[in-house]
Amino acid sequence: MSHHDTPSRPGASIHGTSHTQAEGDAATRLFRHLSIISMYAPGTASFSHNSFLSLMIHRDREIREALQMTVDTLRKFVMPEVIFGEGARMQAVHYLDNLGVSHALIVTDPGIIKAGWVREIASAAESVGISSTIFSHVSENPRTTEVDAGTSMYRENGCDGILAIGGGSPMDCAKGIAILSTNGGGIQQYEGVDKIRHMGPPLICIPTTAGSSADVSQFAIITEQEKLRKFGIISKTIIPDVSLVDPNLLTTLPQKFIGYCGFDALTHAIEAYVSTGSSSLTDLHALEAIRMIKRALPPAYHDSKDSEATRLMMLGSLHAGLAFSNASLGLVHAMAHPISGLYDLPHGETNSLLLPVVIRYNYPSAQARYDRIGRILGASEEDIQENGAEAIIGVVRELAEKVGITGSLGDRGVLSKDIRTLSDHAMVDGCIVTNPILPELGEVMRLYEAAL
Repeated sequence: MSHHDTPSRPGASIHGTSHTQAEGDAATRLFRHLSIISMYAPGTASFSHNSFLSLMIHRDREIREALQMTVDTLRKFVMPEVIFGEGARMQAVHYLDNLGVSHALIVTDPGIIKAGWVREIASAAESVGISSTIFSHVSENPRTTEVDAGTSMYRENGCDGILAIGGGSPMDCAKGIAILSTNGGGIQQYEGVDKIRHMGPPLICIPTTAGSSADVSQFAIITEQEKLRKFGIISKTIIPDVSLVDPNLLTTLPQKFIGYCGFDALTHAIEAYVSTGSSSLTDLHALEAIRMIKRALPPAYHDSKDSEATRLMMLGSLHAGLAFSNASLGLVHAMAHPISGLYDLPHGETNSLLLPVVIRYNYPSAQARYDRIGRILGASEEDIQENGAEAIIGVVRELAEKVGITGSLGDRGVLSKDIRTLSDHAMVDGCIVTNPILPELGEVMRLYEAAL
């Protein structure tokens, strides 16, 4: 069975269901294919599940087969211009000038300002006549109110370009500001796929963590604090113009965040590889990311001045970002986003604690792919053959322990009483569409319970 196929659950049979239920199942499967086409194949339009269910397209076998063939044969691959290597950050001035920016909004956070990276770049820009305004009121999980505040600052200061320096939070906030600066409205109205009509201003990203890969992705994740939820925006219009990936910047990241961000990158690569939106192009990046992160994460965690380890981590994160931006993600991220929205926990830490239970759930639907991941992470062939998913989970947990990640979601304060709310949000998260198997609500609830 191809990893693109969704197997029937034990005991389920099309012959044992009603005609209406069978049609509904077919509609859901076809909706999934159309969702993937909309996100990852060219020349398609966005739509909603509810509106699709009102159609009878799934009754036409020829149309259904044509659409399924399309999702298996067409893929697009998008990425920004990338400069990689020590000192890459100093190319920011060159690109600001090339893109015609005269006044940049620098989006960052207090930790990056304290590290001195912002002052260095702002001073270099000033020396060639490019002024800047600094916006640093960005939370660990960027909020809609922060996007609004940054947009106001952008407009009030007459900015004509954006430079984001930091982890995923400043970069996603910068993407939100870019959207509103040219499209207006509230950032919530751009939730979903391809809702943005107008390109934003020039956007340059300089990542300071090896994890989020927001500097190369077509995703932005924003927290709506009033509703205690996270939502995703997916559009090629928010892919940065340039990503400047400088391993030197990882040297000032606190140790625990090297572990969290590293597991975020590892999860990106794993989910991209088993995604039903994957392709030969994304597989190359996903597998290389897993190899690099497995090798480099422990030494980078224990010594951020290890130049070879930090170089490999930044490069591994870049590979993982190129993979997931073009193949999308899966159930780990769909379940992690609601937790960060409700509890404000670090995203990478949450991913690391959900990854084992999702691997166990997904394994029968993508066994060969998970086995290959397990081998790269150090599982023996004998262990994989005898123990299957548990062998892969074992090496994942072993790597987590090497970077100080132990325990469970319950240890972090996640409560059983919130599982229904978390599950409701996970079921409508865009990342769930490309999971190897589409879960039911009750299954997601049980997975959360298992991770407590």
